[in-house]
Amino acid sequence: MKSALFAVGLTILALGGASGAHAAWPERPITMVVPFPPGGPTDLVARVLAKQLTDQLGQTVVVENKGGANGNIGMQYAAAAKPDGYTVLYNTSSIALSPNLYRSLPFDPVKDFAPVSSTAVIPLVLLVHPSVPATDIQTFVQYARQHPGKLSYGSAGAGNVTHLGALLLLRSLDVDAMHVPYRGSAPAMTDLVGGQVQLMTNTLNDSLGFIREGKLRALAVTSATRSEQLPNVPTVTETVVPGFEMGAWQGVVAPAGTPAPVIQKLNAEIRRALQSSEMQKQLNVQGAQALGSTPQEYASYIKSEIQRWGEVVREANVKLD
Repeated sequence: MKSALFAVGLTILALGGASGAHAAWPERPITMVVPFPPGGPTDLVARVLAKQLTDQLGQTVVVENKGGANGNIGMQYAAAAKPDGYTVLYNTSSIALSPNLYRSLPFDPVKDFAPVSSTAVIPLVLLVHPSVPATDIQTFVQYARQHPGKLSYGSAGAGNVTHLGALLLLRSLDVDAMHVPYRGSAPAMTDLVGGQVQLMTNTLNDSLGFIREGKLRALAVTSATRSEQLPNVPTVTETVVPGFEMGAWQGVVAPAGTPAPVIQKLNAEIRRALQSSEMQKQLNVQGAQALGSTPQEYASYIKSEIQRWGEVVREANVKLD
């Protein structure tokens, strides 16, 4: 009897110790994997969040860039990391695009990750080169329909949100244009400014400088409401396609198996960070809009986006392997 009680006591102590270990998290630096190169639109937002979390947690949150294969290299790396809360993935909508674009992946975007929280969404903006005779989206649609096969659009790569987002928008507008994929948004924007391609649907934070300098013309944003950064640029939904909404959304996930107390604490800290005045200021500068959700809400959203983009990919017959 005494030995049984002793065993029960040890079990209680062990559980208490485990709970205490989770409560003490984090006790060392956290690695936030960004599956894209440094300096890009995703990296910029991730670094703002990492700095804010560093201030809140008292432990350094280090951004580690692992770009390549539409984010798959970084996602695979994070999925295989030890599920202890010290490696997390700053994911984008690529987590919903990849399972539809690739016949086989070395990770499962649903089973291999524990969603933590959505973080932000960056609206896309329809950009045209000044040589395109359209000052608004209505005249653009008219011109494009009258000149089939004349326009081409750049993207940051086949299967990227700048590709599929443009495809979804153009199909909603009943407009045809030739797709020209690039190795990243920077070379695509360079050729757009140079007139080698005539249009692009790019993230707002990656486009603001070119718009303000007058090198490119912004015709519409894809968010539900107008951007504070471009208050005079209308939305797609208020002009030509009612109900149209799309953006490059982002969030944080951890390797599957990460302890629930750690997920909950990280979720609380992320949502707190998103509400901070400094974070709001930095996101606004980049044209991003703060989100925030429970882990369960984010899990449901990812699944719904996998289904949504699957329909677009199947309709376009896009496959990357």
